[in-house]
Amino acid sequence: MRARTLPLSRQRSGGGKPIARKALAVAAAVALSTGLLAGCADDGSDGGSGSSSDDEGKTKITMGLFGTFGYEEAGLYAEYEKLNPDIKIEQTVVERNENYYPALLNHLTTNSGLMDVQAIEIANIAEVVGTQADKFVDMSKVEGVDKKNWLDWKWAQATTKDGQTVGLGTDVGPMAICYRKDLFEKAGLPTDRAEVGKLWAGDWNKFVETGEKYKKKAGKDTFFMDSPGGLLNAVLSSEKEKFYDASGEVIYKTNPAVKDAFDLTAEAAEKGLVQSQTQFQPAWDTTIANSKFATVACPPWMLGTIKAKAKPEDAGKWDVAVAPKSGNWGGSFLGVPKSGKNVEEAQKLVAWLTAPEQQAKLFKVQGSFPSTPGAYDSPEVTGAKNEMTGDSPIGEIFSEAAKQIPTQVIGPKDQIIQQGLTDNGVILVTKGKSAKEAWETATKTIDNSLDK
Repeated sequence: MRARTLPLSRQRSGGGKPIARKALAVAAAVALSTGLLAGCADDGSDGGSGSSSDDEGKTKITMGLFGTFGYEEAGLYAEYEKLNPDIKIEQTVVERNENYYPALLNHLTTNSGLMDVQAIEIANIAEVVGTQADKFVDMSKVEGVDKKNWLDWKWAQATTKDGQTVGLGTDVGPMAICYRKDLFEKAGLPTDRAEVGKLWAGDWNKFVETGEKYKKKAGKDTFFMDSPGGLLNAVLSSEKEKFYDASGEVIYKTNPAVKDAFDLTAEAAEKGLVQSQTQFQPAWDTTIANSKFATVACPPWMLGTIKAKAKPEDAGKWDVAVAPKSGNWGGSFLGVPKSGKNVEEAQKLVAWLTAPEQQAKLFKVQGSFPSTPGAYDSPEVTGAKNEMTGDSPIGEIFSEAAKQIPTQVIGPKDQIIQQGLTDNGVILVTKGKSAKEAWETATKTIDNSLDK
């Protein structure tokens, strides 16, 4: 599982801030990048493309990754090398995507220094599709690759308007709501996951209304939700259109869905339903350990974050309920640059790593949820359990959520806009600013960034 930063990318999903320009091409897809759990290398450049063979005469396939994709940890490299004795896999990992992606863009622009396989984070896929597609092999034409094996919206994210697919989908982040059963019980709310889901079924407004009911009886020691950014992120991830329209125009200020989500989050902040915290920061981590909130928007990888930050005695006190509306938070792709030294072998490796069987194995070990529905009926998914959520059938819950995620337009600067609305917007309401003042500050900050 990969460590995460803010609700838009990760540290294997970084919080990078690429230079903003006028909107380029936009890929139809589902979005919402951010956050993570643990990296596995020092920050730095993504290295060079390496030699085509090792000292034993084996073909060396180089992998450029960020954060923890988990292939090595899950034994997939070793398994592939056993199946293909003439292949040696070597990965170079940069901990944070915000350091990895600018270097990747530079290598793509100069068409040099690229590895045989390069990972692409969801926050960056639209920019790569719109400006760098000619540098990548069309993975839709690789032997054994069938787009039907992937969720429709996941495949669309990495595909150009003329049908070229720059990368094959790895994981996705279908969202649910993780909640504390003990805190719900204290507040007089139901604790059964089916009944909890009914409280807010189909409507994020009902979610906030549930928060008001929680606050009336829970007392002042806890909040209903972990952060304003978490709520805003969750609501926006369930919308079909967000910051850009299909033509590539920036519409975040004129799209009613964005303003409605902002206002709803501001309302929750004004009513004291969300903590004044920024996700994935040390202070936020502490609130998990100290049981300071009752709910958090929860893709599969968030369970790992909860486990890592919670106290041991909190195991089993959490559960997972269906979110008001399905959305996606996270996910990446593996692409094969045309200038790599082992293009043909790299294509075979990527096709194998992203096949349903391997994605299921990865979920079991790392918690990275498959983007291939064929994996959803596997024992690794159907029988999945998590220490923090006891007997909750998390595999089934997340599988159903993944199937219902809307196809969303992703823009090249989604990350900048999302971060502006969060860090320079809704968080201000928890500090005493009005919703109007927070919106004006956020939009001014975003527009300044987009004009650079």
